[in-house]
Amino acid sequence: MSTPADRALKLPAVPARRSIRDHVAHALRAALVAGELRPGQVYSAPQLAAQFGVSATPVREAMLDLTREGMVEPVPNKGFRVTELTQRDLAEYVAVRELIEVPTVGVVARTGDPERLEELRPVAHEIVDAARAGDLVAFLEADRRFHLALLELAGNRRLVEVVGALRGHSRLYGLAALAEAGRLMESAEEHEILLDLVIARDAPAAESRMRTHLRRLDAQAKDPAP
Repeated sequence: MSTPADRALKLPAVPARRSIRDHVAHALRAALVAGELRPGQVYSAPQLAAQFGVSATPVREAMLDLTREGMVEPVPNKGFRVTELTQRDLAEYVAVRELIEVPTVGVVARTGDPERLEELRPVAHEIVDAARAGDLVAFLEADRRFHLALLELAGNRRLVEVVGALRGHSRLYGLAALAEAGRLMESAEEHEILLDLVIARDAPAAESRMRTHLRRLDAQAKDPAP
């Protein structure tokens, strides 16, 4: 009987403009979102490389990228373990993110450059397009770029680093739950609403919308039924 670690993973052809490392990382994110890589399971770089048909080096580098994002954790002399996340873990991560991101969005609403904010509009559209297509990996990547770029406008690089790490721990579980309940589009459309509020310099409304957006993850994990 095959185990989750034995099941073959697919790696599509590598586009010329994307490195093998980036392409492997994209494929691994897809496998994580789809549940092909199981929480708690340990995977070695050579094992995954054999399934992808590439050398172990880009796989190891890609797994280190995912480690920084909080999706996997290194296991000495064995490989990488997919991070397990309980409902309590998710609730705690969301609570910390709320303490950081809500007031920071308010700062950006009061001080952000409207032209730089408007540059996030195409990314907000990408999130909606990904949700419509049911592409969870594209959604995850665009969502991450949108929120970190928005927070970056507050001018605190360390804050962005901290939030990036927190998002890696919390986002995977919440995203899957939203998709399973058919509520992904609702979450996607909130990004443009949030952007409009920030550009309008309505800090209280922007903070409220950001708070609702974050709490949706926690609520969805507790009650996944549509």
